[in-house]
Amino acid sequence: GTFSERPDGTLSERPVIFVGGTGLYFRALAEGISEMPDIPQRVRDRWRYELKEQGAVKLHSLLLREDSAAATMLKPTDSQRIVRALEVLDASGRSILEWQAERGQPLIDRESARFLVIEPDRAALVGRIDKRFDQMLDKGGLDEVKRLAALGLDPELPAMKAIGVRELQAAMAGEIGFPEAIERAKIATRQYSKRQTTWFRHQLGPEWLRLRPGHDLETTI
Repeated sequence: GTFSERPDGTLSERPVIFVGGTGLYFRALAEGISEMPDIPQRVRDRWRYELKEQGAVKLHSLLLREDSAAATMLKPTDSQRIVRALEVLDASGRSILEWQAERGQPLIDRESARFLVIEPDRAALVGRIDKRFDQMLDKGGLDEVKRLAALGLDPELPAMKAIGVRELQAAMAGEIGFPEAIERAKIATRQYSKRQTTWFRHQLGPEWLRLRPGHDLETTI
């Protein structure tokens, strides 16, 4: 929501280039974003507790009874989205799908905007992904994971499910070696990158120009 609110004043002042890797942000700008109800802290706490006690699969079964349309769109193991759907239903009495269907106003004029997707060479991208993870470790990534582990946070929280956290925690616990943990994290990052590419390919409309290796980006812009 904050992402889609901030650009409004800037857009009215000058031409703007928005850059980022998450397609949902661009959808919010071009198509509007759904307003979600405020979730009281007691409701959040309740469903986090239920997740910890029952697990994602049982909560998915509960959601299937209470909001079958939303449940059928989620994997039984997708704890974050299952809990979100239950929170919204609990707090508002309405399905999360109903809220999502009520989109706000787009913040950019699609007719006057140009949409670009940069598709780098896959082999080069893999090399950059591996190098980036090594740099994260060099800059204290392992220490950051150690501090997270010391907090005793719920393993289902988004921060604890970030790529690299579980892999490094497994190495810290002696379940696997650190070289294997690093390789697993790099593989997971590559897989995530591939899912992003697939998402852009299938979810964004034909107005998005694909810039592949060899394309003159500077001339296009």
